[in-house]
Amino acid sequence: MSSPKRPVGVLVYLGLALGALITLAPFALGLLTSLTSAHQFATGTPLAWPRPPTLANYADLGGAGFGRALAVTTLMTTVILLGQLSSSVLAAYAFARLRFPGRDALFWVYLATLMVPGSVTVVPLYLMMAQLGLRNTFWALVLPFVFGSPYAIFLLRQYFRAIPDDLVNAAYLDGANTLDVIVHVVLPSSRPVLVTLMLITVVSQWHHFMWPLVITTGAKWQVLTVATAALQSRYNAQWTLVMAATAVAIVPLLVLFVFFQRHIVRSIVVTGLK
Repeated sequence: MSSPKRPVGVLVYLGLALGALITLAPFALGLLTSLTSAHQFATGTPLAWPRPPTLANYADLGGAGFGRALAVTTLMTTVILLGQLSSSVLAAYAFARLRFPGRDALFWVYLATLMVPGSVTVVPLYLMMAQLGLRNTFWALVLPFVFGSPYAIFLLRQYFRAIPDDLVNAAYLDGANTLDVIVHVVLPSSRPVLVTLMLITVVSQWHHFMWPLVITTGAKWQVLTVATAALQSRYNAQWTLVMAATAVAIVPLLVLFVFFQRHIVRSIVVTGLK
């Protein structure tokens, strides 16, 4: 009975392995390139193994001012993450649990802003920051994104609505106020979706390119993506250095994903509390 299923299972795993190979091959090639000397890369083939592997490209990034860009990106992502989580949790709880006139209409109108491409808002945001005197400042990088996002509020609202009413009502009967319910009941019950939202926010902001490119000039508030793009022109397309910068930008995200992957899997299946 099981023999016909075995070839099908083998084909499925072979297909998954092929897909993983195609997906991971560019990352592996970029890592090998970052460990290759500029001379070997210029005279050899891109697929050649580094002889010998070298960390000189990573050392050169310090001289190129890449360390400051890494620090700015880390600070920007942290501030936006804290702001988005705080604002989105409060707004999502209001839309999910509180009753006020026009609640649902306001939610769907706000959610409709997901249909607006981010590039459309670049010019209005730039004019606002310029009139406030915030061009080429750290606050110009974070203010447009620190007060939550429609996707985050929608995701949290759906999760908060799945929390049993009896659990929330019991907290109110014990004398808890709304903030106590959020902190002591809702948030502990929503750790998987909060971790997933954290990862989505970190990845989206860590790789943000258009807005930092437009609102900042010079190296003072340059982020990783802009600094990596600048390396291509500043060092005459020295791809070994560019790949080293790319690896530095990707590795923290991979570590973050591996560390929190269990929570991501749990958040996929939204279940009630036992």
